[in-house]
Order: sequence, then C-alpha cells, then structure tokens
Amino acid sequence: MAHTVQQTITAFLEAGPFAVVGASVDRSKYGNKVLRCYQQHGREVYPINARADEVEGLKAHPSLAALPVPVKAISVITPPAITEQVVRDAAAAGVTHIWMQPGAESDQAIREAEASGMAVIAGGPCLLVVLGYHEG
Repeated sequence: MAHTVQQTITAFLEAGPFAVVGASVDRSKYGNKVLRCYQQHGREVYPINARADEVEGLKAHPSLAALPVPVKAISVITPPAITEQVVRDAAAAGVTHIWMQPGAESDQAIREAEASGMAVIAGGPCLLVVLGYHEG
C-alpha cells in the first residue's frame, strides 16, 4: 500500500533519534540549518561529519556506523554520488527512514533505499519547511 508523502513524513518524524548526514559547521549551509531545526524542536539528533569534532555543540561522528546509538531516521544533505554511498551505509546501520534534502537525491540512491526497505522522502518538501525553522 502506497503512503502519501505526508504519511511518510509523519512516520519519519516519529521514528527518531535522528542523524544528519552532511551536517555542516557553516551556519549558512543546509547541512547546518537542518541540524539546528532538529535542535529547535527538541529532537535527539546526531551530526555526521568526518571533518569536524562538533557541530552546533554536538559531538560529530564520522559515519552512521560510528554513532553511539542506533538511529532509525536520517536526513541527508550530500551530493548525489555521496548520497548513494550513504544509502548503503544506512542500510547496514538499520536505518528505516531516509529524507534526502532537495539536491541530495539521485534516482539510483532512491531505488537502492527503497530496495533495502527504507521509507524514502525525496524530491519533495524540505524538513525546514515541514517542521518550521527559524534563523537565530
């Protein structure tokens, strides 16, 4: 049975804790704004960034496999070629929900994620719009 995008988003937001793959230390980048959006809404979130020690006061982790807790839902803000590898890492880590921010998705990444049983949000709304994000 196909779910509507809204049902998939609702399930995603109920899945937590969350990880942001492509979390950025640059506050002007979406990889930072998405992380801050989770923080603004009091969500348990882990930044994935192999080149930073911390992002927005949270300890950064180099990969999904390095997280201290299993996460079920991830936001992905990476170039499409990297997103395809992220999907494979996510499948290995037991992720069940993946939200590819606009610009991160590729047809191959979406197909692989769906084939591995993940609920995929792609080509649709941005988390910042859905949850409500304020700059500050």
